[in-house]
Order: sequence, then C-alpha cells, then structure tokens
Amino acid sequence: MINFPRQTKVIEVGPRDGLQSFHRWIDTDVKVRMIDRLSDAGLPVIEATNFAHPRAIPTLRDAEEVMARITRRPGTVYRALAPNAKGAERAVAARADEILGLITVSATYTQKNQNMTIDQAVEQAGLAFRIADKAGIGFVMALGMSFWCAYEGRIPEQQVFDLLTRFRAFGIARFYLAGSVGMEDPRHVNGLFSGIRDRWPDIEIGYHVHNLSGAGTANLLAALDGGASSVEGSICGIGGGMTLPSKLGAVGNLPTEDIVQLLNDAGVETGIDTDAVKDAARDIAGWLDIEPRSHVAHSGTRRDIMASAHSHLDSHSDSHQHAQAG
Repeated sequence: MINFPRQTKVIEVGPRDGLQSFHRWIDTDVKVRMIDRLSDAGLPVIEATNFAHPRAIPTLRDAEEVMARITRRPGTVYRALAPNAKGAERAVAARADEILGLITVSATYTQKNQNMTIDQAVEQAGLAFRIADKAGIGFVMALGMSFWCAYEGRIPEQQVFDLLTRFRAFGIARFYLAGSVGMEDPRHVNGLFSGIRDRWPDIEIGYHVHNLSGAGTANLLAALDGGASSVEGSICGIGGGMTLPSKLGAVGNLPTEDIVQLLNDAGVETGIDTDAVKDAARDIAGWLDIEPRSHVAHSGTRRDIMASAHSHLDSHSDSHQHAQAG
C-alpha cells in the first residue's frame, strides 16, 4: 500500500525550466504575465528564471527585468536558478526569495554540458550557497540525473549519497532529486528516497519528475512514499528536455495541473485549487500559442466529467419525454 503524506508542496518550474528550452523567444511581458498568473492560481513556489550567463541560456537573458517587474504575492516564494557563484550574486541583487543550485550526478553529463568536473561543480555550488546564506536567502540544491543517464545508464545510489554527504558538510539541508531524462523506474525512485530518509532524517528533499518513459506519475507516487516532501511540475507540461545525443529529450516535465489534480483527488493537501491551476494553464497556453500536454486540460476534472454526464442524462430524459408527448 502506498504511504501517502498528509500534505505536500507542489512547486512550479515552468517560467524557468519550461521557457529556457522553449523553441522560440518569449517576450518579457509574457513571462511576467505568466508568473503573475501562476501567483494568482496559488502556487506556493514559482521558479521564475535562470541566472546563467546569457550566452548559455539566451531565452532567459532578461532575468533581472523579469524579477523586477513581477507582482510579488505575499506568501509566494520566487525562486531563481544560479548555476555558479556569479549567478548567485545576480540572483541576490535581483531579490530572489530563494536560490537553486544545480549539479548533475553523472560525471559524463556534467563534463559535456557544463564543461566541469564533479569536484568543480561541487565547489561552485558551495560558493553559491555561501552567497545565499550571507544574504539571508533560502537555498535548495538540485541533484540532476540522480537515477539514470543516457551516457552512463543507471546511476549508483552511492554516488548520490556521496554528493549529499559533501553538501551536508557545507551546511546545505534542502535538496531535490531530478530524474532529468525521465527513464527512472518506481522501485529505484522509492529505494533512493527511502535510503536518504533513513540516513538523513533531518533534511528536506523533493522530487523533480520527468516523463520520457511514461512512468512519471508512478515515479512521483514512489517518491512520496519514500519520503519526498515536495514535487515539481511545469504548467502545461512545457520544457524539461535535456541536452542529449538525440531528440528524445523533448518529452520532459509533468504538467503541474495534472500533479495538482492527482494529489487533490488522492486526499493529499496541496493548498492549490485544481480548477484554479487548470484555468491558469488554459490562459498560459493561449499566451504561448501552444496546446497544453496535460490530461486535465483535455479531459477535465472529475467535476467536469460528472457535469457532462449529468447534462447528457438530462438531455436524454428531455428527448424521451418529448417522444412520449408526441
């Protein structure tokens, strides 16, 4: 039997992870409107942008302007990714509420994508944490490719444990594990989260889920059962594709609206109304000129389906009465 938590936090990464790999430039006005719409929908944490070098992520080269123009809803955390110390300094200056550090557990991927060794990436993450800590800003350390890598295959759990040990020595206590490619399986996900919970009961750890294999929902439930305290989705399912030696990475993030519906229907408190996030997804899809990838956008909620069924019953009953009257 799955051990569901009483509540979990759903974190929105669409404005950052969704738009940084988007197929075209999105105007700053639209980015700001998108974040404000997600704020209105009640998302507790919104990953707003990435303070990587503009040459590395040109689609988010307006990071400072976005952070300056968004309407900050009281109680909402506006998070920004900072891949290195310089990025962390920019995020602090832009008044990010929280900074996200990033490393990939796969040494091969780290070298190919970031031109760094694991040791160099750990050093940069430590510097970013110290910058955030000095500024009194929250810090979350993301461990990408924690389960499987297209270059290395299955990632041994000990590699994840070793990195967590090093980051705990810095004083970092908040993390998330990312599937990144989306080829992990529920048994592996559950085992890794359970192992972390047993070794470090004092840390907070979330799950950033991708869905290339189609097992994203099963993996999400396996992570919650294993002790994950938060899950990350992207509105409309945008983004999440990794830099891989093929186009398979185009299938990425689970849609936030599907995650919210799943958890709410299962009785897990999210603090987010399913209809509110569904309506936000519809609006944002229109602004981005895309079709949302979510089930809830295409099939509706339980309430929508019941309303349709009752409408059909009423229509059938009226037709029957007219036939009898005739």
